Amino acid sequence: MHNTARVTLLAAACLTVFGCASLPPNSKRDPRDPWERMNRTTFKVNMAIDHAVARPVAHGYQKVVPGPVRTSVSNFMDNLFYPITMVNDLLQAKFKGFGQDTGRFLLNTTVGIGGLFDPATKVGLEKHEEDLGQTFGVWGIKPGPYFVIPILGPSDVRDGVGKIGDGFLSPLSYVNNNYIRYGVYGVYIVDTRYRLIPQERLLDESYDPYTFLRNAYLERRQYQVTDGKLSEEDRKKQEQEQLEEEKRILEESGGDDTNPPPQTPPNTPPEPPK
Repeated sequence: MHNTARVTLLAAACLTVFGCASLPPNSKRDPRDPWERMNRTTFKVNMAIDHAVARPVAHGYQKVVPGPVRTSVSNFMDNLFYPITMVNDLLQAKFKGFGQDTGRFLLNTTVGIGGLFDPATKVGLEKHEEDLGQTFGVWGIKPGPYFVIPILGPSDVRDGVGKIGDGFLSPLSYVNNNYIRYGVYGVYIVDTRYRLIPQERLLDESYDPYTFLRNAYLERRQYQVTDGKLSEEDRKKQEQEQLEEEKRILEESGGDDTNPPPQTPPNTPPEPPK
């Protein structure tokens, strides 16, 4: 509870301090991101912290700790916080998923020695990711404006509130020993950042890292809320947003897409010889 309150207060303070950033020239405001000016500054601060602290620690962890040990740490962290998924299965009325996830948790906790190993996957019990933000979305609550939380990264209003609720579901919230609680949280942070190493190149090489991360986050969350079942309307909207974003990037980079080269429509057979 106290950890959640600290994070919330930190986020509010930083959002106030970072509210005066400027937008890139000729940029068009995304309706999903009305707080872009503030978000971009928070994003820059987060990236500076990441490059100075989190990224070197993650790469050092990858270099020093053997692969099998890193895998066991990741398995343990997944299993430790898996009750959050199980509770949200129930809140979303996914009773079949709740049964499977409960079986997965029990099997990995016992046979997998506290979650260090993952025998559940080998017997066909797949890992799921459910949280309170997804639960809100399943029951029709809109995501609200996108915003970047200091330190924690991309989110939206719905997911931000959901993170607070999930904090109460975390088993570590009920551990009274501060050394154990903060120690496990520290390992969790390092493990989480280590898992993001494969995505670093995509972010570093993107034309606009902020826009790239924002779109990736929002599309992934929409996919998770709907379990990958986008409606036709959402699919068309997503395609239109992608086209508009590509056009904006071309305009900002000085490109010209007013006369694109002709393309052969997909699935069109070649013309017969005359």
